[in-house]
Amino acid sequence: MVLMEERKKIIEYGKKLLDTSLTVGTGGNISIFDKKSGYMAITPSGIDYYKLKEKDIIIMDLDGNVIEGTLKPSSEFQMHSIVYQNRNDAQAMIHTHALYATTVSCLNEDLPAVDYLVAHAGGPNVRCATYATYGTKELAENSLEAMEDRKAVLLANHGINVIGANLDEAFAITEQLEFCARLYWQARAIGSPIILPNDEMEMMVRRFENYGQ
Repeated sequence: MVLMEERKKIIEYGKKLLDTSLTVGTGGNISIFDKKSGYMAITPSGIDYYKLKEKDIIIMDLDGNVIEGTLKPSSEFQMHSIVYQNRNDAQAMIHTHALYATTVSCLNEDLPAVDYLVAHAGGPNVRCATYATYGTKELAENSLEAMEDRKAVLLANHGINVIGANLDEAFAITEQLEFCARLYWQARAIGSPIILPNDEMEMMVRRFENYGQ
């Protein structure tokens, strides 16, 4: 089997999505793109993350052809492949139905800079893509457009996509943005949150480029 390490990593992070309540059931999907081979490893459709085996992970090219795997790939494979075709900074993507991010998406609004941690997404907000039916090319195109200059995008009435140089980064950003979405939900429940100005957020984006050890 090709991309064995990528398969193992996807299974590890699928379990983490459930353990951290970033999704429920079989919701969401995860992929890793290997630039050397041009192949994408992605979760299959409708399988419990805790039941996944390495052989269950689907290997595809970016044109949608299955290279290895007998199961049906995630219905959202186009939403992943279109990112890898157009974003050189993306080698992993997580799509979840995280509760608070999805709540904001149901307003069909952007997630604003309610906290400086929103800058982890690469800008002063996380845009909300125009609604389209799940699993369609239209949704893939809408999400890519709304994620321009960002590492994340809300999907209207659906969930959130986050990209990264690897799954570690994509997962960390997903966690931070779900925290911010919850802050925004709670702040709006009791009043009108103060949104940080763009110049402050631009500075935060630059600082986060060198964050950590």
